[in-house]
Amino acid sequence: MTEPILRVDGIVKTFGGLHAVNDVSFDVGKGMIVGLIGPNGAGKTTIFNVISGYYAPTRGKVFFKGSDISGLPPYKLAKMGIGRTFQVVKPFPGLSVLENVMVAALCKHPRKHDARQHAWEILEFTGLASRADDAAASLTLPGRKRLEISKALALEPELLLLDEVVAGLNPTEADRTIELILKLRDQGISILVVEHIMRVIMNISDQVVVLNFGQQIALGKPVEVARDPVVIEAYLGEEAA
Repeated sequence: MTEPILRVDGIVKTFGGLHAVNDVSFDVGKGMIVGLIGPNGAGKTTIFNVISGYYAPTRGKVFFKGSDISGLPPYKLAKMGIGRTFQVVKPFPGLSVLENVMVAALCKHPRKHDARQHAWEILEFTGLASRADDAAASLTLPGRKRLEISKALALEPELLLLDEVVAGLNPTEADRTIELILKLRDQGISILVVEHIMRVIMNISDQVVVLNFGQQIALGKPVEVARDPVVIEAYLGEEAA
């Protein structure tokens, strides 16, 4: 059996006496898209922060390509091949779109010329090349979200953590973002995605992990999870039922 690119094994994260995440385990296979869903406060962003090195787990371990990466700092994980986006998009406002991506590209391409070339290729791929010289602060929300993805891709990740990259977009832009995510998967990038829009999660995910109050309450294929009465009660609601 092929080793998963990411394995989350019994992760617990506490803040004082609060269990933000309590005994969560799942895998992300190579070239797979795994959705991570749950109500607000369920622990999704905490899981992202543990995987990407912003928090060390209180207990449990995180493995990337078979190596224990638990508690390693974000910059080391970025160099190893883990990229992420953030729910609140904050580009460097004083830099151009191209320069924003160059900042991330310098991690893998320390020569300025090489970083610029790599950043340009990323913008062409994500559809932002026409805005390359514009100030990042001038972008609308869809553009900023696409820039956020571009910055993460400049790290040349093998695993990409996407935090609500579709939230707030109109249906047309949401569909464009879904197309981009699927293109990334087709290029062999493994993806863990947090999203509240169920049609997105259910259409693109190979597997779905469901959290509620820090507990893992379901893990399986989208169609199985959507029919799980515990999930429906906790998160999806009567409409999904």
